[in-house]
Amino acid sequence: MKTEISKEEISKTEISKEEISSNGRKIVGTAAACPVCPHHCRLMDGQYGRCGARKNENGKIICDNYGKVTALALDPIEKKPLRYFFPGSMILSVGSYGCNLSCPFCQNHEISMARSENTGWRMMRPEELADLAEDCRGRGNIGVAFTYNEPLAGYEFVRDTARLVHERGMKNVLVTNGTAKLPVLEELLPYIDAMNIDLKGFTEEYYRKLGGSLETVKEFIRRAAKECHVELTTLIVPGENDSAEEMEREAEWIASVDSEIVLHVTRFFPRYRMTDRKATDVEEVYRLRDAAGKYLKYVYTGNC
Repeated sequence: MKTEISKEEISKTEISKEEISSNGRKIVGTAAACPVCPHHCRLMDGQYGRCGARKNENGKIICDNYGKVTALALDPIEKKPLRYFFPGSMILSVGSYGCNLSCPFCQNHEISMARSENTGWRMMRPEELADLAEDCRGRGNIGVAFTYNEPLAGYEFVRDTARLVHERGMKNVLVTNGTAKLPVLEELLPYIDAMNIDLKGFTEEYYRKLGGSLETVKEFIRRAAKECHVELTTLIVPGENDSAEEMEREAEWIASVDSEIVLHVTRFFPRYRMTDRKATDVEEVYRLRDAAGKYLKYVYTGNC
């Protein structure tokens, strides 16, 4: 059942008419906090949140990347990755810009870390994207995947487009870091058929390094798994989240949610701001796959 962000949540976003900047100078204006993710960015008029996709416009938090498409491709469903959701099919994949995490190894940092003014984009209305998805049916397309950057930073566009895609009898896929508050997820669940959720690791310390919260993601996964097909991906970064003990704790927790959930254990390659270490050893990825397999039925390796 669709649940709007509650009035209580909205009321919490109102802060004050006066803020103090980092250099101590007072700035007068209408301030607000974004309710979408755990950061709850406190923003003055015209200021963007850390995701770069949401801003305060006249005292109201808006989705600034609504309909601004930076990437569009017809991909195999396995590339999301989804192993057990319409295997062999294609899906129209769309991305915008912005992300609420700061992963130093991001492979799509050109758009996830970008802002409206420093990346190329074209405007697409939800109707246009839904029509395009339908036009691609003859090429094996089953629907739309919201991916590449963090789609929940602009969840309103996801919601509006996904509703139209469903009306055309097609499927919606969300590829996300799961760092969002549950009222946002509730708005999307009626229209999302499958998700791949990044579970970056299984310690709060590691999530803090990335600017996130493990508990928030766990809560997101629990709720999503009750309503749609969910697969998880863990990128194995040498020296960060590559212990067998941590992988076993992660897999045991996943199994407590649903032992049928698929886990993709994926090999790291040097990217973005993390070029100071080598790619994950392939044997290490296999070792961690086997550790997860003690608790889960379906564990697969990626990038090996």
